[in-house]
Amino acid sequence: MASWTGVKASIAAFCAVFISANTAIPAQAGPSPWMQTGSVTSQPIGHYEFCQKHRGECGARSKTTVAPRVTDRGWAVIRQVNAQVNREITPVTDQQVFGRDEVWSYPTTTGDCEDFALEKRRRLMQRGFSASQLLMTVVRKPDGEGHAVLTVRTAQGDFILDNLENRVRLWTQTPYRYLKRQASYNSGRWVTIDNGGEIVVGSVGN
Repeated sequence: MASWTGVKASIAAFCAVFISANTAIPAQAGPSPWMQTGSVTSQPIGHYEFCQKHRGECGARSKTTVAPRVTDRGWAVIRQVNAQVNREITPVTDQQVFGRDEVWSYPTTTGDCEDFALEKRRRLMQRGFSASQLLMTVVRKPDGEGHAVLTVRTAQGDFILDNLENRVRLWTQTPYRYLKRQASYNSGRWVTIDNGGEIVVGSVGN
């Protein structure tokens, strides 16, 4: 059993990341800062195969639907992890590495969009974020190509960690059409994003 000192340290670390009265990134006026999810939908085949190899990553369940407020320190961690993974991993396609598409895996030195997102999710969970906050998300880029990003659910809104962008942006400030994402209540299920087509898209630099 963990000592009371260890328990207090864990609680202090959690509170340093969450539960703040201050919003480090304020929600914007206009479209909702939160995605409106709908019914259960198909799980991407790449994520299904990933779950067969990493069952512990896809069996997390949460009873709460309320996203916590992130502190200034928590936002610093989110930005740091996003930039670090983007810097450390060289983008390559699954075709180049595996000779086929839709291979979701933790990257070492190379990876494609979903691998970047998986690694960011893993590192943020190691820093105290919960699985219900960190949701793999499938979008469509303006050119019609499919893409994967990581959504971070917070009381301030849903924010996107993207391998094409070092800035952490509110989902409504990205140029994508949002299709589906992991369910916050079950990391092995996926749900539709009902208001994903309502976003006024902008431009994102590479």
